Amino acid sequence: MTTRSRIPFYFGVAALVTAGIALAVLRHVEMGVPWFSDEQRPLWMVEARIDFVARGEPVLVSLSIPENPPGFRILSEQAASPGYGFSIIEDAGSRRAEWTVREAEGPQNLYFTAQLVQDPSRPRQKDETDPEPEDVFWEEPLATAVQEVLQRAEAKSSTPESMTRELIRLLQSDDPDQNISLLLANGDKIQVLTRMLNHSGIPARITDGLKLEDARRRQSLRPFLQIHNGDQWLIFNPESGQQGLPEDVVLWRENSSSLIDLNGGTNSQVSFSMLRQTVPSMQLAQAESSASGFGMLSLYQLPIEEQSMFRMLMLLPLGALVVAFMRIVIGVKTSGTFMPVLIAVAFLQTSLVPGLIAFVSVVAIGLLLRGYLSSLNLLLVSRISALIMLVIFLTTGISIVGYQMGFSAGMTVTFFPMVILAWTIERMSILWEEEGPREVLTQGTGSLVVAVCAFLAMSAPLAGHLTFNFPELHLVVFAVVLLLGQYTGYKLSELRRFEPMKAYDK
Repeated sequence: MTTRSRIPFYFGVAALVTAGIALAVLRHVEMGVPWFSDEQRPLWMVEARIDFVARGEPVLVSLSIPENPPGFRILSEQAASPGYGFSIIEDAGSRRAEWTVREAEGPQNLYFTAQLVQDPSRPRQKDETDPEPEDVFWEEPLATAVQEVLQRAEAKSSTPESMTRELIRLLQSDDPDQNISLLLANGDKIQVLTRMLNHSGIPARITDGLKLEDARRRQSLRPFLQIHNGDQWLIFNPESGQQGLPEDVVLWRENSSSLIDLNGGTNSQVSFSMLRQTVPSMQLAQAESSASGFGMLSLYQLPIEEQSMFRMLMLLPLGALVVAFMRIVIGVKTSGTFMPVLIAVAFLQTSLVPGLIAFVSVVAIGLLLRGYLSSLNLLLVSRISALIMLVIFLTTGISIVGYQMGFSAGMTVTFFPMVILAWTIERMSILWEEEGPREVLTQGTGSLVVAVCAFLAMSAPLAGHLTFNFPELHLVVFAVVLLLGQYTGYKLSELRRFEPMKAYDK
């Protein structure tokens, strides 16, 4: 193959490598599948407790709950409310948890629990339409005070963000003037701030955030200010004027007009408890797989029985790569092309040492019996059929003996490919007759060495994790095998032929 004709080949190999790595990275980003099986991620358990006193009549409790909070992903939601009906209602862009009961009396306790995981890369959903500022009416002398304060803030600002920061600074002044003192005397700071922003033409609203702290109980929501700058909603701390939501705060109420609505009861209170847990990243990725487009291409969508089969099947390309490298580059002679891969698969079932003992025992005894069959001058088909039966008898005997001796691994010997073993014995027997025992020993030892190398590669926890959770990486393995097929250099085992040249040079 000329250099010019190799260009499409190398282009195809590069495309396979690029596609495999790109798809694996995309799966990691979209589904959160970790690169290592032992990775851990924090998980927050947040519980909202509602306390109220029922009046002995039908009760309806409605609690605002988060939907796609920025920086977090909701994994699960559940309610603990014995005797109450429960449902989640979505209305006008807000989500509310509703409890209902025909009749209740006395103190009542309702619980709502959500599992949250931090996801900083999660994009914030944009509103379908730009919000309009609310109509605000001020009575005198408040109207005059508002107009003067807004004029002062507008003189030092040019954007909705700078206008908001300037108003917060004025309202938080240690020495407020007469206008600000009048405004604060007629309402809460954040409520006054929200009304003033809407009055100036900037859509603003109050949202509630929950600060996440491990093992905290009876916590309350903290108010935050949201404004719309014409493109998206921005969050401000009404006390400090800092823009942005802290990483340890989850927005609990954003679009709803109220946190809780209660019919049929009095003295309602909402408190929050939270607990931080550490769980395997793979567990979270499986829980989130259904929400991702890549989830449809995940092997976790298969039944459990088939998943077990594919966990083993996905390791075969890695074993084939090891065999190709050992034969093409190293130059190890084996009995059969990919017999070592099958032996390695059997070692995965039996473990290495019992598998080696069983394999060597079956092949050694099989060679002796094959010598006797050869003296009978049987036809090839009959001879192979007899060998298969002998192999079955031998493995059964080894299993029984192993079990009686207390070795449970002996029971798994039957996973060895019987037909392949029979052909291996037949091949080695013919090789013994044609090439002698030395060649049989060379190829047999080479097969075991390659099988052990393939077993070590296939049994590595990282290999099992990557091959099953990132099946697109097999495109990279495929590309490497194609490159090995183009290797025309010397094998490492052949370099010993040039050993006499060293003495000649001296």
